[in-house]
Amino acid sequence: MAAVASATLSGNDPSDHVAKSTTAAVMVNGDTIFTTVGDILIFGLASECYTANNATASTLQYQVVSATGTSTISAASASLANAAIGVSVVAQLGALANAPTVTAASGVGVFPWGAVRIPSGSAIKLVIGVGSTTGTWRHYLRYEPFEAGAYVVAV
Repeated sequence: MAAVASATLSGNDPSDHVAKSTTAAVMVNGDTIFTTVGDILIFGLASECYTANNATASTLQYQVVSATGTSTISAASASLANAAIGVSVVAQLGALANAPTVTAASGVGVFPWGAVRIPSGSAIKLVIGVGSTTGTWRHYLRYEPFEAGAYVVAV
């Protein structure tokens, strides 16, 4: 029961297996956006722009750092320069080499079928190429526990 209380306090809905970052923030290389308690399967991972970016040609890549090493969940996205409010970056989880898709300002994005297993105690991090974003972004994760009692903590 303590796991559920902890997950609820961290901005998650453990009954629905959804996690979202607690506040919109500038994306900086190396930022941790989620951590895992127990093994999970990620079915959807996206970042949404809440305040517009300037012309810096930042790119976004998702990464997992665990006790056994560092792995990428995605290749680098297209440029996020001048991203408007509502633009989303959606991880394409069919293969680890896929680049996330940058959507139009409508925020509509296609999530392909696929899942990524993330081991217990992992940090899901951002790799920002070129330079930090100037706009603020919020991150969303849909997952299923891969083992009993597993959950995600939003950072």
